[in-house]
Amino acid sequence: MADLRTAERVSAEASDNFVFQRSLLAYHAAAERLSGDVLEIGTGTGYGIRVVAPHTRRFVTIDKHRPTNLSELTQEAPNIEFREATVPPLPFNDGTFDFVISFQVIEHIKQDTEFVREVHRVLRPSGKFIVTTPNAPMSLTRNPWHVREYRAEELCTLLQGHFAKVETLGVSGNDRVMEYYERNREGVRRITRFDIFDLQHRLPRRLLQIPYDLLNRLNRRKLLKQNRELTTAIRMEDYDIGPVDKHCFDLFFVAEKAK
Repeated sequence: MADLRTAERVSAEASDNFVFQRSLLAYHAAAERLSGDVLEIGTGTGYGIRVVAPHTRRFVTIDKHRPTNLSELTQEAPNIEFREATVPPLPFNDGTFDFVISFQVIEHIKQDTEFVREVHRVLRPSGKFIVTTPNAPMSLTRNPWHVREYRAEELCTLLQGHFAKVETLGVSGNDRVMEYYERNREGVRRITRFDIFDLQHRLPRRLLQIPYDLLNRLNRRKLLKQNRELTTAIRMEDYDIGPVDKHCFDLFFVAEKAK
């Protein structure tokens, strides 16, 4: 199946660079922490496979859509396995993995408690779940592709309901990143000023998904055209993972199963 041309499936194209670079950082940060048998929930376009797989004994990645470049990726290393599945539940036995990673997925899952319970089930004792999701206070508008967005305390409460320990971190950006963010905010403000009846919050999510995606993609490309040097200059190193606060773009939490 061809990769979906939606702004929800981040790619390396220039207009996505602001989001792509911080998503890439999450994979590199996770790769430094993990080993053994690893499950990824949410393959996306597959750009994280090359980062994570070399650090694992076995790397299983699942998604409801098959990446177009999967054959190329799986040929590069014999320890990579792809499964096509919709979650939850997870199609694995209890205690199968040492680590589970899932980046920018949980906000799309209606049954988030069941999702976390399933992650806990497939982890071995002392196994860890590394999860990222948008930090709700930094969202510029309602994203109808998301069932919900979490504040740090909300995600922490959800994970603490199943895991023994939760490390709460966040992904922040430097001045260059914040300059882009402010220009993006202004672009979103110009678009949403026409929503005088606040339909973005009144209409059902499914009615808004395609219009949102088209406008989001249009806004990103307009920002690229008007600010090419700024947009393309952002690198992974412009982001940092540290203590979580309301100004973090993403939450980066590590939940540990009891021994």
